[in-house]
Amino acid sequence: MVNTASPSPSTASSGQSAKNTAKEKIDLPDRHANWSSDQHPDRQLDWQFDWQQLANKALAGDPLTRLESLAVLAAPDAVILDQLAAAHRVRRHYWGNRVRLHFLLNAQSGLCPEDCHYCSQSKISEAEIEKYPLMATDKILAAADRAYQMKAGTFCMALSGRSPSAQVFDGVLEAVRTVKSKYPMRVCTTLGLLDEHQAQQLKAAGVDRINHNLNTAESHHEDICTTHSFQDRLSTVQAVQAAGLTTCSGGIFGMGESDEDIVELAMSLRSLNVTSVPLNFLIPIPGTPFAGRDELTPQRCLRILCLFRLLLPQQEIRIAGGREVHLRSLQPLGLYAANSIFVGDYLTTPGQAAQQDFAMIRDAGFVLEDAVLENAVSEDATKH
Repeated sequence: MVNTASPSPSTASSGQSAKNTAKEKIDLPDRHANWSSDQHPDRQLDWQFDWQQLANKALAGDPLTRLESLAVLAAPDAVILDQLAAAHRVRRHYWGNRVRLHFLLNAQSGLCPEDCHYCSQSKISEAEIEKYPLMATDKILAAADRAYQMKAGTFCMALSGRSPSAQVFDGVLEAVRTVKSKYPMRVCTTLGLLDEHQAQQLKAAGVDRINHNLNTAESHHEDICTTHSFQDRLSTVQAVQAAGLTTCSGGIFGMGESDEDIVELAMSLRSLNVTSVPLNFLIPIPGTPFAGRDELTPQRCLRILCLFRLLLPQQEIRIAGGREVHLRSLQPLGLYAANSIFVGDYLTTPGQAAQQDFAMIRDAGFVLEDAVLENAVSEDATKH
């Protein structure tokens, strides 16, 4: 029978080998399949996992094996609370009960030459969205004030497009310097493809972190975008690191990826040693090629969050776009694995009211990381 009880930490030895952690009685699926025991109830009895032992491995700094990682995603819904208990033990060790808030500003919208199938701003999207060039600095400053009032510790400026023009880039530098002179918040930018020199300029202007998501596994990338490669994205993350900036990079789920693809992405981010990991769940926006996709359940999203916490134990794990759409009433459970969320709206879709987020965090027994003092909080868990 499947052991759904989580042993206490005292009964789980961190030195126990991986082959004793998991018992395999069936062949793994091919990489293009999702192996869900809920979809194959006749096979639920073939797996037996000690989820707390996976937490022991994470806390010891040992990576999960491919089999263990796939098992997290393949587990039946009946054991989701056991998985969350294991993930939360790791989250609590590195982050306590603190929740970081990020605020996202779409500072330049639409008119993008790329063909990302998930994005409402891409050249192939027919979504009805607002389109505008780079906002004036005063409008960006007003958004920063709103972020500060909403207790965000990080102000994230996003631009549509493949890479910023020289004129747009200068405008971003000016806006960053202005925001940093007035508000004690981190500034993160997501500007498309960048080189090391551009990253150095952003750092000199006051940018603390640069976001550039890998989005999916390299093996799945051509299924979601053809106008740039996975290597283009990887090179941008590496350029940011070479410039001495902390890195923010994550993925989007619900785009037809397999369990193998999800594990591959998580392991890629682990090998890059990124600092912050935003996990997005596809919002199927009408007018985009992925408008009809409906692959996610709240439990599936929670399993993905657990996997990333166990594979990237020290990193800031953020529940990003799609939180309200796919986790729905189970949003509070996501905080037992993740330690960060966006407050306010997303790029072209609305988020839930900030007061609802504050109540959710409070009612689940978590506390907001002080936005004003956030820069003084030790970052031993995230500095690389």
